[in-house]
Amino acid sequence: MSKAKDKLGRLDRKTYEKELRRLQEKLCAMQDWVKQSGERVVIVLEGRDAAGKGGVIRSITEKVSPRVFRVVALPAPSDREKSQVYIQRYLNHFPAAGEIVIFDRSWYNRAGVEHVMGFCTKDEYKRFLELCPVVEKYFVNGGIRLIKVWLDVSDTEQKRRFEARIDDPLRQWKLSPMDLPSRSKWYEYSRARDRMLDATDTEHAPWHVLQSDDKKRARLNCIRHLLDAIPYKKVEREKVKLPKRSMKDAYDDQATMRKRKFVKSVY
Repeated sequence: MSKAKDKLGRLDRKTYEKELRRLQEKLCAMQDWVKQSGERVVIVLEGRDAAGKGGVIRSITEKVSPRVFRVVALPAPSDREKSQVYIQRYLNHFPAAGEIVIFDRSWYNRAGVEHVMGFCTKDEYKRFLELCPVVEKYFVNGGIRLIKVWLDVSDTEQKRRFEARIDDPLRQWKLSPMDLPSRSKWYEYSRARDRMLDATDTEHAPWHVLQSDDKKRARLNCIRHLLDAIPYKKVEREKVKLPKRSMKDAYDDQATMRKRKFVKSVY
């Protein structure tokens, strides 16, 4: 791949779009194999606020089938969910055969925002770090292919992205109630990240860190990592032939449509 850069040293758009297209074609090939083979894949995407998870997920999913790739981004737990076994509400979204589920935030909320913001007790936090590797080993032994990626963004870049959100009405919705406190608690989140990675980076479910200051590179590198992590093979498709339109029972269907109410054409 070309290393073309813009004035800021970031990957230029033309190079990015060309490489993204090439990788997305491979994702389409991978999804055919997952569907045919009955694989069950769970992708966990975690990281600091404003690390670019949304953009990474869009780059992965924009050209593939939503029937194979599902994105799960759960809201805060309800009172009923709070009374369940902690990981229970995540298990409800795990893949069946031939599916890939991407968790945009996951059970690792307990090791991050819940711990830092005091939404769980110290005992709950400690118990999570102890049991999480055991539970994940159970998933993997049961046939789940588990891929975990941590998106890491620098202090300077996170600050720039937050300021951009504040100033842009099209991005203000991205500012959640947890975002601004995450700026003041930078080092608390750093320590929580370090403890989480130390406790849950295992041979059966390793973490991989993705540098995301350059969003374009982060998206390409993440897709490349997924393609490397899943040992897919190209599935041969039957050649598609477009059938001719049957003229049986033909009528002026456009004339009937012209009688309908149309959306006002402004552009």
